[in-house]
Amino acid sequence: MTRPLVRIQDLTVEFGSGVQRVRVVRGVSFDIAPGEVLGLVGESGSGKSTLGRALIRLIQASAGSSVQLDGRELMGLSQGQMRPLRRQVQMVFQDPSLNPRQRAGDMLAEVLSTHGLHTGPARGPRIADLMQRVGLKPEHASRYPHEFSGGQKQRLGIARALAAEPRFIVADEPLSALDMSIQAQIVNLLIRLRQQLGLTLLFISHDLDVVQYLCDRVVVLYLGRVMEIAPTAALFDSPAHPYTQALLAAAPIPDPSQAAPCVHLQGDPPSPLNPPSGCVFRSRCPHAVAACADSVPPLTPTTSGRLVACWRHDELN
Repeated sequence: MTRPLVRIQDLTVEFGSGVQRVRVVRGVSFDIAPGEVLGLVGESGSGKSTLGRALIRLIQASAGSSVQLDGRELMGLSQGQMRPLRRQVQMVFQDPSLNPRQRAGDMLAEVLSTHGLHTGPARGPRIADLMQRVGLKPEHASRYPHEFSGGQKQRLGIARALAAEPRFIVADEPLSALDMSIQAQIVNLLIRLRQQLGLTLLFISHDLDVVQYLCDRVVVLYLGRVMEIAPTAALFDSPAHPYTQALLAAAPIPDPSQAAPCVHLQGDPPSPLNPPSGCVFRSRCPHAVAACADSVPPLTPTTSGRLVACWRHDELN
């Protein structure tokens, strides 16, 4: 069996202290295979973006968390030890946050300089190649950010991530600020880059249609905990966890006659300051019983290569 490129074990992220301590990500574990596109979905506030930033060390995870890149533990490394590994792990953000005073080519040159790549006469051709690879023209390298459209800015953000020649990219809601037609172009760009470069991606999104189209497997997150992990086709054809069922049932579809049966959730989402005991979804779950409050259900292997965190999975499916 192929060793995973990324292995996350018991990843926990907390903010604040004392009574104000919030555990945003709670004991998350999953693997990402080389060349895989793994989707991460869940409601706003479920901890998706925090998880993505923590696993590439943009924010600090709690003690006991483990993230391995190709077998090497990242969590215990100092900033100096982590610096050479930054090339291998990059992030594409929802907002590319481009420096308004810096030309596009200079942004890419800065990344190349930081990592000591393509020095001297090779730098210009490499910048032109990066621009073309993401669907921009080489002459666009002389433009400032205000001269680009929203879709072009996102393409430049992707080029900036690719400049480091990474093995793993976290794409955090890279489509949410774009028009539908532009979203489709960026999705097709990501598919093409994956094929050409063999990239491994964690794709964070609230758009289930895009996740279904782009991703090989999907991780479903609720209040910082993983509810289900499944191959994409299996998850969308037959969601196993009650929360996954509710999430898919709430998604808009073009033909209402093909809608999944409505799933009625109880109450409002709980506060992360005071999450329910046991299964964090139990306070809204239509199938919850008293035993669901006693302990946290583990991610249990089931059919179709999926994992489900539900005490009643066997009797409900």
